[in-house]
Amino acid sequence: MRDFVTNKWGKVDERPYGGGPGMVIQAEPVIKAVEKITTSIYGSKKLNNTTIYRSGSKKPKVIITSAGGKPLTNAYAKSLLKNKDVIIICGRYEGIDARAKKVLKAEEVSVGSYILTGGEVPALAIIDAAARQIPGVLGRFESLEESRVASHDTYTRPEVLKVKGKSYRVPKVLLSGHHAQMDAWKEKKRSRPA
Repeated sequence: MRDFVTNKWGKVDERPYGGGPGMVIQAEPVIKAVEKITTSIYGSKKLNNTTIYRSGSKKPKVIITSAGGKPLTNAYAKSLLKNKDVIIICGRYEGIDARAKKVLKAEEVSVGSYILTGGEVPALAIIDAAARQIPGVLGRFESLEESRVASHDTYTRPEVLKVKGKSYRVPKVLLSGHHAQMDAWKEKKRSRPA
């Protein structure tokens, strides 16, 4: 974003108005960077100081990663596939000047109610959650199960695991071959309190 700053120091952040800790990313470099990307994708021309994009092209969806944004869900990730292009702006410091969100008509998205050092990890989570919705990305369609957010305990071979003289067994119900009982066990494990 430093390519889009107007100050001689190449700073993209400033202290927040109204006080508070940390720094805020300025709106102007963010807006200019998104405009540059959009123009590179679609081409454009200026008319009366307004950017006009090639006829028929839809502007990319713009997302800003933010702890205070709407929660990332499987349904939201799936909805992203309706867009030809998506630009994800990674939040940093105390965030991005709110005017950038307004000008860009950006959506704020959160991956959880905790603070990270930057928006890169949430951006990867958004990309991964959307990518797995694309047919062929997952090996089996059943893996997409949207209701399977909270998973049950899973086991594989060997049937008995021996560690330091102690035996750890696969639950008998999973070895029974009785699918209704296995499904009931899985559901019980999935809905147990944390």
